[in-house]
Amino acid sequence: MPSLFDPIKLCNLEIKNRVIMSPMCQYQASNKKGMVENWHLIHYVSRAMGGTGLILTEMTDVEARGRITEGCLGIYNDAQVDGFKLIIEECHRYGSKIGMQISHAGRKSTIAGGDIVAPSAIPFSKESPVPRVLTKAEIEGIVEQFGRGAERAIEAGFDTIELHGAHGYLIHQFMSPASNKREDEYGNRTKFALDVIRTVKQAMPSGMPLIFRVSAVEYLEGGYTFEEMLSMSHLFKEAGVDVFDVSTGGDSSYRPEVYPAYQARYAAAYRKELEVPIISVGKLENPYVAEAVIRNEQADMVCIGKGMLRNPYWAKEAAATLGVSLELPGVYNMAY
Repeated sequence: MPSLFDPIKLCNLEIKNRVIMSPMCQYQASNKKGMVENWHLIHYVSRAMGGTGLILTEMTDVEARGRITEGCLGIYNDAQVDGFKLIIEECHRYGSKIGMQISHAGRKSTIAGGDIVAPSAIPFSKESPVPRVLTKAEIEGIVEQFGRGAERAIEAGFDTIELHGAHGYLIHQFMSPASNKREDEYGNRTKFALDVIRTVKQAMPSGMPLIFRVSAVEYLEGGYTFEEMLSMSHLFKEAGVDVFDVSTGGDSSYRPEVYPAYQARYAAAYRKELEVPIISVGKLENPYVAEAVIRNEQADMVCIGKGMLRNPYWAKEAAATLGVSLELPGVYNMAY
């Protein structure tokens, strides 16, 4: 039976343990051009030094209008590639693998005066602007942007790619009947996601795992059910998804009550139904809880978010708590 600090192989990618740094927006690209700054170098590499197995970048957007804010990272032009190369090199130096989460905010963009777009003219909340409806040609263009973003991520040297199909961003907006009222072919709620998956998969080298983050349930009247999302996920698997990162919610302003491992039951259902590696996320920062999720075979890996914001060395602290050896670089082990 695997445990939190056992290695794992996703397709051809070997990862030293089952701890993932969850994608978390930093809003620190103060250049307003979506480019990496020193903040990002320190943020990601410090978690690699802390023993994290797989690091996922914050949501990195495939076009400028697809950013949540002007402080968000982008992968929509070639000038953005070089900034990631040093981060990747340094994360690899300390034994971590690193992946880019690519996405598009759609109607959740908050850029002042921006071209806010969506499948349908339905705002995210009462306070949000009414988005402009995307034309078919624009949708096809965004699919191509996802492909080019993946090509740039691979050029930079990332080990894996995660598509953000959760939390109310554009891919999720197309999947939800609450936000997609289209009457053309993109009214088929899986079409956009499938187009993106296939386009990105074609850009990836053989053996590189494609991760897809989904919201298993929406907590939203008029949204999809868990059974509907599970059914859609079978199609996503057939199209090329190798690993599912199972979260919930986000296509409305409703916030569910959270408690330790509150989303793990959905991960467990995905693992049983789809028979591919599954990641669980959501209040797993207690090492005993994270270990239980792995040992109870609810998920194959765990994403740690706020726990790693508080402590870059979360993985080492968790290993110490669980009585497992995890070597840190330099003199850092002296602290333990």
